[in-house]
Amino acid sequence: MSTDAPKFDITPDEDALQSIERDLKFHPAASTSPQCLTAKQIESYNTSGYIRPLDAFDTAEIDDIRAYFDKLLADTIAAGGNSYSISTAHMKHGRVYDILTHPKLVGYVADLLGDDVVAWGSHFFCKMPGDGKEVAWHQDASYWPLSPSKAVTVWLAIDDADLENGCMKFIAGSQTSGHLTYRESSPEDHSVLGQTVENPEQYGEVVIDDLKAGQISIHSDLLLHGSDANNSTRRRCGLTLRYAAGEVRAQMGWNAKGVVVKGSDPSGHWANPPRP
Repeated sequence: MSTDAPKFDITPDEDALQSIERDLKFHPAASTSPQCLTAKQIESYNTSGYIRPLDAFDTAEIDDIRAYFDKLLADTIAAGGNSYSISTAHMKHGRVYDILTHPKLVGYVADLLGDDVVAWGSHFFCKMPGDGKEVAWHQDASYWPLSPSKAVTVWLAIDDADLENGCMKFIAGSQTSGHLTYRESSPEDHSVLGQTVENPEQYGEVVIDDLKAGQISIHSDLLLHGSDANNSTRRRCGLTLRYAAGEVRAQMGWNAKGVVVKGSDPSGHWANPPRP
């Protein structure tokens, strides 16, 4: 990985992570009476590992969110950060907490994860025009000390995202292949992340996750995905929002990030921090 690649708190120590015993097999959504998704959408998630596109915020709402992010990004860069370094943002910024816990998003996720849902992650992936950095093919579960593998990512488009400015791509159905072998990314990969899964097409068909600003996609933590570099003159910002079923257990202190957004957590495993 390039020495100037950003470091994220979504990437724990590799050796420590490998020492944790985890259930890394796909658990299909079992809802028989979904409240927000359709039965066809849930079937798509179980078969293909993703749902896209879904409407989340209207034009006025996403314009307001974008203006908020523009200010947050400017402050972050002024403080010495970069466009990829706004991570675990719900623990620091009340506005991000509000998006993470938004009832519409929680409703979609609950139809996939069940009655008890925890929201634990929030990270802006912002590709500036011509920044040249790719996101290598990877599985989110490879980076997360969570078990069992009952977790999803909601990807909210802050800007329009398409192939020209480096939108996400999925490998449909790859979530059923379990935890895949990867190699460490090299400087030549120009990758934002440190893991690369080779020959992704062997696991399924490539699907383009182009989204309009305000739309979301949802994908399984085991779905193979990545994105090309943004070589356009337009920015491509997305906010990744991470959720897990209430029964999931987090190691390495990651339970401190978890907010109970639906149902309950009788064991008190998740810290359920207040809005900052």
